Amino acid sequence: MSEVTTSAGRRHHGNRFGRSEQARLAVLEAADDVLAEYGFAGLTIERIAARAGVAKQTIYRWWPSKVDILLDALGEDLAEDLVPPDHGDLRRDLREHLAHLAGFLTMADTGAMVRVLLGQAQHDPALAERLRSQHLSVQHARDRLPFERAIARGELPPDTDVSRAVERLVGPIHYRVLVTGEPVTSEFTDELVDRLLGEPAGG
Repeated sequence: MSEVTTSAGRRHHGNRFGRSEQARLAVLEAADDVLAEYGFAGLTIERIAARAGVAKQTIYRWWPSKVDILLDALGEDLAEDLVPPDHGDLRRDLREHLAHLAGFLTMADTGAMVRVLLGQAQHDPALAERLRSQHLSVQHARDRLPFERAIARGELPPDTDVSRAVERLVGPIHYRVLVTGEPVTSEFTDELVDRLLGEPAGG
């Protein structure tokens, strides 16, 4: 059974798949940190290994390339940070979810990772397909959840075009982050929700 040492100095034995989960997470966190500090050009397996406290050879056994590490890290971050809340009120759920999305995309580590992967995908069709099928489509399903819950409780009609509604909310945020560079404030994201649902009563 394999054994690795994390940056904290603790030793972890690999599981039956040959991978320590704590060491794996340490590598993913290290990739976030190194990317934020050095950019994509400076993101090397050597730097990731040193930051995570694992052997370079171990990383190569687990991931074929640094892009694979970023894809794995992105999946962890999306699942952890971008599951919409469920307060039983569509407007509140959407406002909170969009605020979290804006923060996720504009934070130094996660935002940089998204921009790097999308940039690489422009000239790497295989990466583009992996990004869409493994991550973006999964996140789209999460983005639909507030609407699907609202339909189930009768807050929205059953024939609501959920995919179109998600595009109208998420698209402008990505456009600002990836194209114009304008700030994505809570006022901006709240306005997107209010335009879609109509002004709140008394607003």
